[in-house]
Amino acid sequence: MITDFRLPDLGEGLPEAEIVQWHVAQGDQVTLNQTIAEVETAKAIVELPSPFAGTVAALRHDAGDVVAVGEVLISFDVAGAEAPAPEEDDVPAPAETREPNLVGYGAEPRAAGRPKRRVRGASAGGSADDAVREAAPHDAIVAAPPEREMRERPRSTPPVRKLAKDLGVELALVEASGASGIITREDVEAYAGRTATAPTVPVGIDRPSDRSATEREERIPIRGVRKHTADAMVRSAFTAPHASTFLTLDVTASVRLVEGLRADRRYADHRVGILAVAAKAVCVALRRTPDLNATWDEAAGEIVRRRYVNLGIAAATDRGLVVPSVKDADRMSLLELAGAIGELAATARAGRATPADLSGGTFSITNFGVFGVDAGTPILVPGEAGILGLGAVRRQPWEFEGGIALRDVLTLSLSFDHRLVDGAEAARFLTDVGDILREPGRAMVLA
Repeated sequence: MITDFRLPDLGEGLPEAEIVQWHVAQGDQVTLNQTIAEVETAKAIVELPSPFAGTVAALRHDAGDVVAVGEVLISFDVAGAEAPAPEEDDVPAPAETREPNLVGYGAEPRAAGRPKRRVRGASAGGSADDAVREAAPHDAIVAAPPEREMRERPRSTPPVRKLAKDLGVELALVEASGASGIITREDVEAYAGRTATAPTVPVGIDRPSDRSATEREERIPIRGVRKHTADAMVRSAFTAPHASTFLTLDVTASVRLVEGLRADRRYADHRVGILAVAAKAVCVALRRTPDLNATWDEAAGEIVRRRYVNLGIAAATDRGLVVPSVKDADRMSLLELAGAIGELAATARAGRATPADLSGGTFSITNFGVFGVDAGTPILVPGEAGILGLGAVRRQPWEFEGGIALRDVLTLSLSFDHRLVDGAEAARFLTDVGDILREPGRAMVLA
């Protein structure tokens, strides 16, 4: 019996996802919950488990295709396999139309016509047929892939896949040297070095006349995180009236606290930094300024004050800027916050942040000081009333106890939604955060 599996709603409310990589091929035997593919939404890369045990009858899309939620992704031959038994209160649908019940999934099939989908690699000069194709009907017979495609798809990490794409290397041709058959950066670079045939041009010599139009320009499809970020920033900039305020202060005491914790063997694994100290200060300061932890509900005509803090931490990744959030950050100690921030940032940079990680934030912090920048005007994450920017910590002359001394100085940049927060409230919040960073012992009194 041929059974279709449709791309489910991955719990984010997003309309589509891009197929990053198939882990199965036509004719493969699969087990229940075996990973069959990796798909990339506007927020995260998600592994899709198989809802059936059986044989892969057809892959309805190729790697690189953008697939709408509810569209048939893959077909299985489940002849002889037992489908999960329905709950007692459920009325089972006919076997031909029954959809799998996956935890967190379960998009309803779309009754309307199937949308067109884009194909990775279509250039500006390509034909319309190359750039856009109609998806095959549900009952269409998909031609068997070439022999190379019949093999198991290669395993690699998102940064390695991006490197391969940038170098024009097809991962299926690369021999893996990593543990459990993982393709590493070194594997990709070595393969690219062996297959490079393009003539080299001496450094400093620019010969534009020798380049084709495609070599002089690069066209990158707007999709994934970049598309989501652009949409969110435009929506934020033209919905919430932004205002910003700044505070430059002496954070020498916080820097010494961080250095002391790092030098103590008992806390060496926690990797406490100035970001974690600022995060703790934000959680404390939000108690006095709850409107900075609120949201503007236009539809209901209400201001919603949150009595919890889900602290967003902006992270620059190979896929673009993402803002995962530490849930209930206000209930954590400094060491717990440092650990949660480090773990979340590492997961985001690896492309493994879950939809739950990337949603539900109430206030955010962006640390552009790691790039050597002193100050900026960050744009609000949609639905949040404030975002705090941390500048670079610089050792410089500063007034101290009636004289001039070398001190560690930092600039804080606060952007806020002026519908929810007045200038006086924003200034009080920034002063509260600054007071804790000047004297981090205050957090022990106020926490």
